Amino acid sequence: MSEQTQEAGRSPGRRVVVAGAGMAGVQTAVALRELGFDGTVTVIGAEPHQPYDRPPLSKAVLLGKAEGSAFDVDFEGLGIELHLGREVVGLRPADHLLDTESGPVPYDVLVVATGAEPIRLPGSEGVPGVHLLRTLDDAERLRPVLARQHDIVVVGAGWIGAEFATAAREAGCAVTVVEAADRPLAGALPAEVAAPMAAWYADSGAVLRTDARVARVEPGAVILSDGSLLPAGAVVVGIGARPATAWLAGSGVRLGAEGEVVADAHLRTSVPDVYAVGDCASFPSGRYGERLLVHHWDNALQGPRTVAANILAETTGAPPAVYDPVPYFWSEQFGRFVQYAGHHIGADTTLWRGDPSGPAWTVCWLRGDRLVALLAVGRPRDLAQGRRLIEAGTPMDPRLLVDPARPLKAATAQRPTG
Repeated sequence: MSEQTQEAGRSPGRRVVVAGAGMAGVQTAVALRELGFDGTVTVIGAEPHQPYDRPPLSKAVLLGKAEGSAFDVDFEGLGIELHLGREVVGLRPADHLLDTESGPVPYDVLVVATGAEPIRLPGSEGVPGVHLLRTLDDAERLRPVLARQHDIVVVGAGWIGAEFATAAREAGCAVTVVEAADRPLAGALPAEVAAPMAAWYADSGAVLRTDARVARVEPGAVILSDGSLLPAGAVVVGIGARPATAWLAGSGVRLGAEGEVVADAHLRTSVPDVYAVGDCASFPSGRYGERLLVHHWDNALQGPRTVAANILAETTGAPPAVYDPVPYFWSEQFGRFVQYAGHHIGADTTLWRGDPSGPAWTVCWLRGDRLVALLAVGRPRDLAQGRRLIEAGTPMDPRLLVDPARPLKAATAQRPTG
């Protein structure tokens, strides 16, 4: 670390407390140290486990191919204090105190990174055999269920439902997925884009039932609203997640319609000295002209760098950094690698590259002649090139874009010269 960087981070006596020990919280603490912050950094996590990464939970950990997914971070060497198994319960900004189960924690700067929590299926609480898949403990409870090859009913055909169904089929379980909407991924993708994905379930040996609402769950069975009874050795609920922010009630921190912390372009909240990052926070996107709430791993990885830079900027006088990423996520399901970059809401043109009934294809969304989003199935090069084109705002030629044999970067519009 250079002397200049060390000097920039000098903040004698300043205490940064991070509420949340997931990806966003841990990366904020690490970024503070990497940028030269030399005050106290404390991370408080509700779970007792060493901080861990979540994506492997629905894959390697669930299938017993890995025992865990702890972050490879030397917290002690970086001078980051960890307080685990300690849930946050409130915030008193006027006193600069974070309330936890074990008592108040004083801070000079607080970073809210408490992530999201799964939505529970009404009426299923306390029913034996009903599971969620969000935490390491959830994955460890489900692992023997898969090993015993139970008949499994998955409620919800979103990203997590598809990933769990994939793992369960790999483990040899009989799987039925029930979805209230008329297609999988109804909340994430337009109908014409999600439609080809419905066939993936049958191809893998899973049963997908759409327009199917759960009336109730009983031990060993799921009863649908049409009276159908589905035998279920286990039920896995994957119907979405909401920001884990109930503990901020009465704090003065502004929350949005979905319960998320409403952050500004610098990821600051509505109260002084409090930032928010990751799944629990929305931010205004100048690129897309609207506020975004992104529940994906890459957002929890990228946002912390902005938060850390802005915490240091408070003492150095540097201009604050703006957070306006091209959202990105991926999913591995039914033998396919699915990647998405951008934000397709508001696009006026949808173009296909390749046959959606085949193993590899891409959908591109344009606003005018600018690429604003793309979904790539088995075409990682499209995703990598497309993400850069979105970031650069490069004009595209739709006639060239639809040719799957042509690299995306060679489908740009030719501007007249001279």
